[in-house]
Amino acid sequence: MADVTDVSEKVDTPDLHTTAGKLADLHRRLEAAKDPGSERARARRDAKGLPSARQRMHMLFDEGTFVELDQLAKSPGDDKIKDGVVIGYGLVNGRKVAAFSHDQTVGAGTVGEMFGRKMVKLYDFAATAGLPVVGINDSGGARIQDAATSIAWYAELGRHQDGLCGQVPQISMILGTCVGGAVYAPANTDVLVGVEDNTYMFVTGPEVIRPTTGETTSAEDLGGAVKQATWGNLHHVAKDEQAAFDWVKRYLGFMPDSVHQRPPLVNPGIEPELTDSDLSLETIIPDADNAGYDIHEVILRVFDDGDFLEYAELWAPNIVCGFARSDGQSVGVVANQPMHMAGTLDTQASEKAARFVRLCNSFNIPLVFLVDVPGILPGVEEEKIGTIRRSGKFIFSYVEAAVPKVTIILRKSYGGAWAVMGSKQLGADFVFAWPTARLAVMGAEGAAAIIKRREIEEAGENGPAIRQAFIDFYNQFMATPWLAAERGYIDGVIEPKDTRLLIRKCLRQLQDKELQRVPRRTYLMPM
Repeated sequence: MADVTDVSEKVDTPDLHTTAGKLADLHRRLEAAKDPGSERARARRDAKGLPSARQRMHMLFDEGTFVELDQLAKSPGDDKIKDGVVIGYGLVNGRKVAAFSHDQTVGAGTVGEMFGRKMVKLYDFAATAGLPVVGINDSGGARIQDAATSIAWYAELGRHQDGLCGQVPQISMILGTCVGGAVYAPANTDVLVGVEDNTYMFVTGPEVIRPTTGETTSAEDLGGAVKQATWGNLHHVAKDEQAAFDWVKRYLGFMPDSVHQRPPLVNPGIEPELTDSDLSLETIIPDADNAGYDIHEVILRVFDDGDFLEYAELWAPNIVCGFARSDGQSVGVVANQPMHMAGTLDTQASEKAARFVRLCNSFNIPLVFLVDVPGILPGVEEEKIGTIRRSGKFIFSYVEAAVPKVTIILRKSYGGAWAVMGSKQLGADFVFAWPTARLAVMGAEGAAAIIKRREIEEAGENGPAIRQAFIDFYNQFMATPWLAAERGYIDGVIEPKDTRLLIRKCLRQLQDKELQRVPRRTYLMPM
């Protein structure tokens, strides 16, 4: 067999008969492995002002805690390529995390055999040790030169990634251009984070689309960060890489290490009495039914320290999802946003909420719903895009969730949207309403158009007066929280100022909640 030892390794080789020589040889090899890409590729990266794969790992981990695995691995028979991925583990804010980082300067970060072997080792290690996995993605996808080998290892990675799904948190950072298989794998993780002006993700890039379909487009229009976040494929867009790493660290702070643990408690017991912030909730709802207000102002007042990490803020902004804390405990918040489409539920909002609810349920994070929803969006376009099937995921996900579930109805709660937004009948543990709540099949204007249509038409000039009289009667006697409270459909009507402390009490009562289900092979959620 031919000697495949790199000729360059024979030049200035230390005396390997001594310990000092062996140490020098180790240092030489480690130094060569630190940034193994070609000079041209490194220069191209540096010209863009981007960190190296290992520098990105150091941006993630606490200083001095990163331990690299397989640093000296390289493709068999090819002494120049170390393969384009760095793997290892370390501490993030003092907690153990596993991570990988694609190296665009080595084979454009594409998947080869050693790339696949290293990734499988990391996945299996994380699954065994119960560690969250952060993936720093910057990859050209499958390696064309490796043909079947690359595709085979992509498939192998998918099989091993299954062992992590729902077991440990998985976060994907898209820091560069990711194509083909390099976006399929992140799509199956819990959250995806991108960066303005340096995140591009698509199944096929502009240069492939042009000769294939004749369409001409730019990378930005096809898969830029803001576009992908608007479409729901990215769940946060940061202004730069440092801000992206900061967001990921905050996100990990709300998560447990694995499904077998609970998220960490942070500052429990603070502000155990009513505060001025609580009292300000008494005037936060406008007197006019159709007036908007920012639901963030409510969220910041009913959870600890005003600390709220929003999820997918650019996707379906008519519903707000994110993580907060109640008495130090991580909670998932789902809230209608009156500032966008009056908080109406459409297909996109339902899919966003469904994904978020399943994420919280996977890691035993309680859910708190803040409700102000005028209904479900009607229309031909909604029906054409399959709203029956796609919106059904929200109902399915909520019923499926076994975590503690608390609902606070702030103002409107109409029709099917009342049911899906954390109703008692779908499985909420506690449901309370503010006195400003309106619970009914539909709003007064819609009810007048149906119930009083003929009478209004026949009344001629008196029609508007009859319509308004019905609306006033409906709002005063029908669309109120009192009937629902009398029938037990809600657990009570509360003063807004008591909301924060009441949520704490509810979650404390539910902290040992266990929901036993009949075993089955899988839950057939509408897809």
